[in-house]
Amino acid sequence: MTARFPVARPRRLRTTPAMRRLVAETRVRPEDLVLPMFVKEGIDSPNPIGSMPGVYQHTRESLRKSAHEAVAAGVGGIMLFGIPESKDERGSSADDPEGIVQLALRDLASDLGDDTVLMTDLCLDEYTSHGHCGLLTDTGGVDNDATLERYGSIAVAQAAAGVAVVAPSGMMDGQVGAIRTALDRAGYTDVAILSYAAKYASAFYGPFRDAAECAPQFGDRSSYQQDPANALEALREVELDLAEGADMVMVKPGLAYLDIVAKVAESVRVPVSAYQVSGEYAMVEAAARNGWLERERAIVETLTSYRRAGARQILTYWATEAAGLLR
Repeated sequence: MTARFPVARPRRLRTTPAMRRLVAETRVRPEDLVLPMFVKEGIDSPNPIGSMPGVYQHTRESLRKSAHEAVAAGVGGIMLFGIPESKDERGSSADDPEGIVQLALRDLASDLGDDTVLMTDLCLDEYTSHGHCGLLTDTGGVDNDATLERYGSIAVAQAAAGVAVVAPSGMMDGQVGAIRTALDRAGYTDVAILSYAAKYASAFYGPFRDAAECAPQFGDRSSYQQDPANALEALREVELDLAEGADMVMVKPGLAYLDIVAKVAESVRVPVSAYQVSGEYAMVEAAARNGWLERERAIVETLTSYRRAGARQILTYWATEAAGLLR
């Protein structure tokens, strides 16, 4: 006689919010979040960014206030982007000890100490008059090796100002090795490197370019950022950066590249970060303002998808707000 068993009912574990919390497989914590922040030289009050509602180009003082709020909310780290008052072909203000990011770093290091992890985007696009991520050749291409020297100098300037983690985002070949060498020679052996190892040439960066005032004046960045069609290339980029000394790696963008986040997380034994970029933020905000989706649910759901895919740190412009929603 064949034994009969009760039908399995997975829905029993979904009956109440408390039950769902109890058995949840994936959790995002406030300390998993990193808040990207923009600080601009030569302004007297914060500038709202039209394409990113709720995000600002900060003054040094408003940056300090907002950074305090983020840390008080439990956010794990802050990523600084600088917008100088003047730009030139070599991005001279990027490694100027009195440059805007270095000044802001000193402010935050003094205010916050070890209460948060201070990070800096390390690139040239915000500082160059042409908007590309490196120095240019006579024919208008990006000079990879000359750019590496500039990256090393920028890393040392940021380290001297108090950064804990530098995050090279230019996708130059050999950038991690050049930065690690420069930091070690200058005595900053404890400064970590979070490499934008898999950064794609994406359509989702548009609002960021408004915020950081860094749109290329000609051409695009497809010759040095990754082709969205490629996945194996991302794993190779990650492998190369780790061999050069990266302590952490990042995938950017995130939501359209969660398969890449998952592949990278499965293949490495270092922390994997993902960046919820400006276009993702802007789409949710626009849809919510039109009543097309529930804003807070969408925020938490997208962050959970990042964590589920394997991202241990999530860079998001919602970090301070989301920290409250996740408690």
